[in-house]
Amino acid sequence: MDEIRIGIVGAGSAGNNHAGYISRGEVEDAELCAFADINPQHLKDAQARYGDHIKVYDSADELVASGAVDAVIVATPHYDHPPIGVKAFEKGLHVLLEKPVGVYTKQVKEVNEAANASGKIFGVMFNQRTRPTHIKMKDLLQSGELGELKRNCWLMTSWYRSQSYYNRGGWRATWGGEGGGVLLNQCPHQLDLWQWFCGLPKKVRAFCAFGKYHDIEVEDDVTAYVEYENGATGMFVSSTGEAPGTNMFEVAGNMGRIEMSAGNITFQRNRTGERQFNATHTSGMGKPEYWTCDVPVGGGESGHKVVTQKWIEAIKSEDSSLLVADGREGIRSLEISNAMLLSAWLDDWVELPIDEDKFFGLLKEQIAKSSYDNNLDKDQVMDLKGSF
Repeated sequence: MDEIRIGIVGAGSAGNNHAGYISRGEVEDAELCAFADINPQHLKDAQARYGDHIKVYDSADELVASGAVDAVIVATPHYDHPPIGVKAFEKGLHVLLEKPVGVYTKQVKEVNEAANASGKIFGVMFNQRTRPTHIKMKDLLQSGELGELKRNCWLMTSWYRSQSYYNRGGWRATWGGEGGGVLLNQCPHQLDLWQWFCGLPKKVRAFCAFGKYHDIEVEDDVTAYVEYENGATGMFVSSTGEAPGTNMFEVAGNMGRIEMSAGNITFQRNRTGERQFNATHTSGMGKPEYWTCDVPVGGGESGHKVVTQKWIEAIKSEDSSLLVADGREGIRSLEISNAMLLSAWLDDWVELPIDEDKFFGLLKEQIAKSSYDNNLDKDQVMDLKGSF
């Protein structure tokens, strides 16, 4: 197979980021061939930036039916990701979706089913999985070095956003345009990594503040508590209203504690497992001897273009195991964020898998009562259109 012809749906900031490194030849065996966007100016800008040879289409439907591309990167507002993905698979195209894969799991299952039926390669842009620190953290937890997990806590409050950020786009920070706030815009990467590291919880209790720090209708401050099948617990805290904020992940297990912060990993390793120490220690006070180790992380290239390169390699070899993240995995982090919102709306515990119909119904209620004028059809959530 020659170079893979790439079309990008969404000629805004995310789409142009991907177009930039592809057009510069930074992804082997990939050629930027086309853009689709509902904004004519975006298309004019794309041709001016990347050349008149770039074909442009004023809808995703036209691009995927054009025959001009072999694969598409979907970089539109969130609601559009699944339906565009479905149409692309139906036309025999390979698909790479920007995060999140969608707004609600009921919709995302449709694109997963379309991917399965098509036999084409389906990726999701979870570029944070390529960071050396995260790869090492995953390796440590999978290796069993920490023993059975007991507790984890992720403090992710460095996603500060000013009001001007939300004012830039009418679709942002609205239930009808974006479908959520910090959980759906800023935190899909952390939620993906969280489940990648520790697995999915079995139940969630979340407290979400809606427009606590900004003039928006969606959540900008979240504190959530989860429980896992083995009895372990976890906490996830995020906000776009704290400065300077922090990004720190801690996991405690039978053999000690691991902390990931500022690109570094520290392992406080028990010489004797806590459960064994608890059963055999006879002196009352005391705790296991432990050693503090700075874990070498290593290097290597990371970022969006690594995800895209692996997607291209998977397409050429017809081997989805080469993907950084299979698109079907995107539903996992979305299920967590849906569960957190559902818990906050119901003011109660929520078990996973969630009641998808209940979540979808409550989401539509939020859209229907929205006071924000975003010029979107509030009755047809799945048909919402937008542009970066």
